[in-house]
Amino acid sequence: NGVNYYRFGEDVLYSFHIAKAERDQNGNFVFSGNPAITYNFRFSSRYKNLNTILSYGLGTEAGAINMTDDARQNLTQFYSVEKVVGTTKTMLGEGQHLLVPPVNVGPRTTPKYYDSNGHLIQGALQQGDLDQYTRENIYGLSDGTRSFCGQRDDGFYADVPAIFDFLGIRDPGKDGFSGYNVHSLNLQIPLENVVVGNEYPIVGVFATTSRRKIPIRAGSPPIDKFVQVGRMGNPLFNETLVALANKDKYNQVMPTADRSVFQPYAEHCELAFLANAVLGTNFQVDNRTDLVGIFIPDLLKVDTSTDAVRLAGQEGFSRLSVFGGDTTLSHFTGQQTASGWPNGRRFGDDVVDIALTAIASGPSYGTITIVSDNANSNDLQYNRVFPYGATPNGGPVSTLH
Repeated sequence: NGVNYYRFGEDVLYSFHIAKAERDQNGNFVFSGNPAITYNFRFSSRYKNLNTILSYGLGTEAGAINMTDDARQNLTQFYSVEKVVGTTKTMLGEGQHLLVPPVNVGPRTTPKYYDSNGHLIQGALQQGDLDQYTRENIYGLSDGTRSFCGQRDDGFYADVPAIFDFLGIRDPGKDGFSGYNVHSLNLQIPLENVVVGNEYPIVGVFATTSRRKIPIRAGSPPIDKFVQVGRMGNPLFNETLVALANKDKYNQVMPTADRSVFQPYAEHCELAFLANAVLGTNFQVDNRTDLVGIFIPDLLKVDTSTDAVRLAGQEGFSRLSVFGGDTTLSHFTGQQTASGWPNGRRFGDDVVDIALTAIASGPSYGTITIVSDNANSNDLQYNRVFPYGATPNGGPVSTLH
């Protein structure tokens, strides 16, 4: 909430990376973690009026914001998207003003997030059902990719407050992320831009954030070089498997370092050890080759040969993915594969329950032991069209509790 709202960092380089598998000396496809394609985002801001405390509202006139960057919106953020393949760099939004919609201040300031009855617009089934601010800021880029950057409801749900109180699972569980928003970068990329011809169709995705080097001498300009300070691939790996001693190192290196540095954290699962100590279970702690297969290198792997998977709210969707019987045919392997995480990750995938169930059931999975934190749904409805994330909460009408 106000008076100063979160926004994208102008001093941050946000990057999506797509890695491709390579054949090893035995002819098997393996991931080194090197990105083959990278999409870089940079943001800038412009104020219309610096003689006010308001960022959203009272630009050059007073009143509600009726469309992005109108006279009443004071602060507007713009962004660029750069695609990097090898040494070739291409700006994808040339000639376009790529705008970030205003944050959801509330129905009096940003009314287009709400319907005529003052209810948050959510659960869009088609593009025209999206709220106006989202709809007007979806851009088609020069290579066929679509882009949206802006505030969304935090679509992750889990009873994290109870889990970290020595696995104090309660029933019902409470979504510790209910009512919160995130700033979200979204790309919808044509498959032919990612997998060409008969290439190996399983790709790995991860994201990084980088900050510019700055000399400590007074008056010296920033150095035109960025240093990686954050990384994310699969959910929960760095957060719950990597020890404190190496969390910063994880964020500073690329996935190419994972086999030599971080594989032991997947092989020896501390979460299984803690569960056994607290709950009296007998989950396997060591030799977790199944977790190594998921997390090392830490790429969110996606089988692009499948048909479109079920989305949250559609018939047959299960928040537990493969553990809930929600599978889809891989045209590459000819076998059923998970429709959700760890085959990609959908809004609505209950990644905490999926991970806990995998820890309890692996590495053989002869018997599936469902383990849940009893927080089983998001607080808002996801959209079923791009950008898929739910409409952001507004300050005075947030579901925060």
